[in-house]
Amino acid sequence: MKKKLLIIDDEQAICSSLSFALDDKYQIWTATDERSSLEILTQTAIDLVLLDLNLGRTSGLDLLPQIIERRPEAAVIMMTAYGTIESSVQAMKAGAYHYITKPLNLEEVRLLLHKAAEYRQLHRQAQLFGDAARQQHAYAGLIGKSQPMQRLIQFIERLKQINSNILITGESGTGKELVARAIHFQGERQARPFSVINCAAIPENLLESELFGYEKGAFSGAYKRKEGLVESTDGGTLFLDEIGEMPLALQAKILRVIEDRQVTPLGSLQPKEVDIRFIAATNRNLLEEVRKGTFREDLFYRLNVIPLHLPPLRERREDIPLLIEHFLALFAINLNKQRKTINNEVKKRLYAYNYPGNVRELANIVEYAVALAPSEVITIEDLPPTLSTRLAEPLQAAAQQEGLFLPADLPLHEVERRYTLYTLERSGFHRKKTAEVLQVSERSLRQKVKHYMDPQQPTGNR
Repeated sequence: MKKKLLIIDDEQAICSSLSFALDDKYQIWTATDERSSLEILTQTAIDLVLLDLNLGRTSGLDLLPQIIERRPEAAVIMMTAYGTIESSVQAMKAGAYHYITKPLNLEEVRLLLHKAAEYRQLHRQAQLFGDAARQQHAYAGLIGKSQPMQRLIQFIERLKQINSNILITGESGTGKELVARAIHFQGERQARPFSVINCAAIPENLLESELFGYEKGAFSGAYKRKEGLVESTDGGTLFLDEIGEMPLALQAKILRVIEDRQVTPLGSLQPKEVDIRFIAATNRNLLEEVRKGTFREDLFYRLNVIPLHLPPLRERREDIPLLIEHFLALFAINLNKQRKTINNEVKKRLYAYNYPGNVRELANIVEYAVALAPSEVITIEDLPPTLSTRLAEPLQAAAQQEGLFLPADLPLHEVERRYTLYTLERSGFHRKKTAEVLQVSERSLRQKVKHYMDPQQPTGNR
């Protein structure tokens, strides 16, 4: 669903041009004065605001507190043609998310809006856990009560005020970026920028300019100066995701920034001082990459000052029920759906599953079910079809332990049918005992058996 964006500028031409450029990603409202701005904010749950500093007779700094009062959850980005340090500091102190200078660079606007939307999303997630009961098991967006998670949270508490570089390792989907954000937003740098660059997602020829920026005329197509992420993150935290994918030539340049605390944009001879805490993440064994010659040893030791390893979800199963409840609440809000629950059969399958994609895979499963389940209760049939074979594996293992052979390529519904009838037979057709073994109600068992005998009959879970 598109985020709702309000553009406030006293020049109608700017409102129109920004609307045209951004309407593929956002639902857009525009206003050219204070009165119409406040009317829109009163009537519409705006997510993001682009606010001009100079609104004719009105200052955007005077309007900002009124915006925050009406929509405290909205992220406000100030636009200014003056770019003075004083005005930008005032805006940030008054509650603006960030600021951008005119003339506007559309790519910078898009990037800043994307980052502001992410920030707002994290804020909404935190609000979901505002009550005391849930707060016991939530910390800066991290969910869990298992011992591995509690140790992780205690470790973050110890290092959040430390400015040393950190290397986060762990399998894909374990939440490395979420941990990096927790470290930043719980520490002394929380009021400064948190920037993310995925070293695997950006083409090699663009990665250098994204990190270091460039001067006007540095190369063909460089029509104006572009500030790189290193420079724009001054005072904050730069998160280098998938650092193991960074090309060797660029590794040498980022090493120089870390060592000298200076950055030199492309086409410039003048280095700029920067104060940045670097957090890097990888799902690779970087020491092995060092041995193979694909990762610089000196960069590894510069980044690995404080190593932090995230456990896979299968090693903290105690957190799976909490995560499911969290995602059920989160996606009900994000998708404008009624809050849903899951039945016992789904719980049994999801609790036993190994999650090769970790927390990200669990989130995707729940989002799919919340989006498409036709009723308030999520059943097996509401889960992603590609998951059926993988969810059948725990059943197959249990059946084989009891002497029942099940071919590996059976679909989930057939695995369930055979195992249910086999268990029923082993119990001497005692329904209560069978239901206890299968962890279903006797009513559900009765409906299943009736459905197996007559497939045209509904199971009661559809």
